[in-house]
Amino acid sequence: MINENWIYVGTAIGAAGAVVYLRDTLRGTTQPNRVTWLLWAVAPLLAAAVALNGGAGLRALPTFMVGFMPLLIFIASFHNDAAVWKVRRMDYACGAVSVIGTVVWLVTRNGVLAISAAIAADFLAGVPTLMKSWTHPQTETVHSYIGALISMVVLLLTVDHWTFDVVAFPLFVACTAAVQSAIVGLELGPRLRRARHRDAAVVGSSSPTDGVTR
Repeated sequence: MINENWIYVGTAIGAAGAVVYLRDTLRGTTQPNRVTWLLWAVAPLLAAAVALNGGAGLRALPTFMVGFMPLLIFIASFHNDAAVWKVRRMDYACGAVSVIGTVVWLVTRNGVLAISAAIAADFLAGVPTLMKSWTHPQTETVHSYIGALISMVVLLLTVDHWTFDVVAFPLFVACTAAVQSAIVGLELGPRLRRARHRDAAVVGSSSPTDGVTR
């Protein structure tokens, strides 16, 4: 366990990564999915409230920022129409189910059920962006995800008594950020497609008479 004052450092790193994403959104070089980023704002802000109510104290700050910065990115997306990724029916469907999960969170008084619903809502909200990152990683900015990952890891390292209310949501955000960092930063989708095309080209270039005895 590290001193909880490190939370300020982790939060600053997370915010810095989100600021880069915000800048690229304003420029139009990054194209956020509005469904994802709006719901990514709602769920962490509510999770921070639940964590604060559960006695998280200062440790609720990184989770709050993980929600506040996406809210700014969502607002910034209206500044530049070219910066918005086209929303499909499936995106709306994921968003609708995510909203249902959020409502469950709001109406229940059970902390475990509330956090579980929030995690499910946040995951479903992120599905459209996860798919977009796999097919078009160039429309994303990896710095935001790396910053969120570092921020959540620092937060988890400061926890001396792990409870579901305090660590479940930050742990989920850290896992999501790690996956997104790998997919966007390493461009795993395009790399896999290129590898498949190369393999197909090699197979296609093979002579149909190979292996035939003359």
